[in-house]
Amino acid sequence: MNAHDKSLNNGDLAVVHYGDGEMTVVRPGRYVLCAVSGRKIPLENLRYWNATVQEAYAGPEEAQARWKQLNAAT
Repeated sequence: MNAHDKSLNNGDLAVVHYGDGEMTVVRPGRYVLCAVSGRKIPLENLRYWNATVQEAYAGPEEAQARWKQLNAAT
């Protein structure tokens, strides 16, 4: 691994493509960031995401809060 490889990994931050019921790791890493709280979510613990907006959520509360935000009547 060279210095360029380390900078691409950005401290173990993974890049993931979220699908319906499955996810694909685009760039390996140890975690993703919650779109609501900013918390680190280890990939092995990732259970909540939105495939439409390509966001990960730390838990059901964050997922529901974001769903309400995205689906609020304007």
